[in-house]
Amino acid sequence: MKKEAESDAEVVRRILAGEKELFRLLVGRYGDVLYRHAQRMVGGSDVAADLVQSAFVKGYRNLDRCEPERVGGWLFRILANLARDHLRDPRREMLGLEEIPVPTDIRRGPEEALEQAELGRALQEALRRLTPEQREAFVLKHHEGYSYQEMAEMLDVAPAALKMRVHRARETLRELLEGAT
Repeated sequence: MKKEAESDAEVVRRILAGEKELFRLLVGRYGDVLYRHAQRMVGGSDVAADLVQSAFVKGYRNLDRCEPERVGGWLFRILANLARDHLRDPRREMLGLEEIPVPTDIRRGPEEALEQAELGRALQEALRRLTPEQREAFVLKHHEGYSYQEMAEMLDVAPAALKMRVHRARETLRELLEGAT
């Protein structure tokens, strides 16, 4: 008979009771989703990995401040804050977002493929020009597929504010892409 996986809350309680090595379970549960989000926010995979590692270290050190039932959202907020701080830091090197996959159709000619590549680069540049808050909301909504309620819980921001951020991101992207064509 297979034992059911322990809940996040139980894992957190056990870590706080002294079983520190169990933190690896939280890293295993949330590492991939945090990394994907960091990579979409800041671009480079090395920077994303560093931010995720920093988020886990900060989470581990401050685990006693977390509501055990909400540890996933809490770790996500730590990462989101680190990513926003990184994007706001004027000393950081300018990093582009990872290549946005553009579907290719083998029936297309080279001119159409070139147009698709140019559109991908224009979209990448437009995303880079959003505010960190707008980029974060846009990425969570349109790349990760979260609902506004899920986003609100992860970021500790009202759903209405997130809807406005996504709306403004769409408007800004539309303006920037129209100007690029």
